Amino acid sequence: MSSTENKDSSSKEENNEPTTTQQEKSVPTKPEIEEPTLPAFEKSFIDIIKNEFAEDVDIGYIKENRTRINVKKEKILDVAKFINDKTPFDHAESMTGTDFPDEKEIEVTYHLGSYTDNRYSKQILALSTRAPREDEPSPGNDSTKLPSLRDVFYSVEFHERECFEMVGVYFDGHPDNRRLLLPEDWADIPPMRKDFGLKGR
Repeated sequence: MSSTENKDSSSKEENNEPTTTQQEKSVPTKPEIEEPTLPAFEKSFIDIIKNEFAEDVDIGYIKENRTRINVKKEKILDVAKFINDKTPFDHAESMTGTDFPDEKEIEVTYHLGSYTDNRYSKQILALSTRAPREDEPSPGNDSTKLPSLRDVFYSVEFHERECFEMVGVYFDGHPDNRRLLLPEDWADIPPMRKDFGLKGR
């Protein structure tokens, strides 16, 4: 093979190799992810609460018929009063207590609804806060306490009593912090805490 043929062959191979610019152009670009549009009705009343309490309230989520706000425990009573006074949410449909031992906290969530405004008939507003968690609980005598919302939403009277005995959160200002389901001489830790063990198992 002549030297001229060798040169022609090498020139063709070089021409077939893609340049760096061509390689960059061939990489597909990722499409921009659009933020989901929040439902306007639900956002309207959450914004009213958020604008009033700013950093004391954190928005958990805003979905159709379902909203959630997280509130500092020092502000839970003020936020509850504001909701009752300035929005149609007028009662607590239910209440939950959740144990977070790794975070040393117990979360309490009130699920608020409305009897007085048909526009809110399907709405559930989760009003959530957290109390400190003691490793060796002594309900009523330790730091696991929250202000009672009984004078704001009367329907929480029995819910708070159940939460007191099941997860050990004492509600300051509740008129009747007696046990509701457990015997009065219950001596074990609250049974809905994650470190509660069933005897004999």
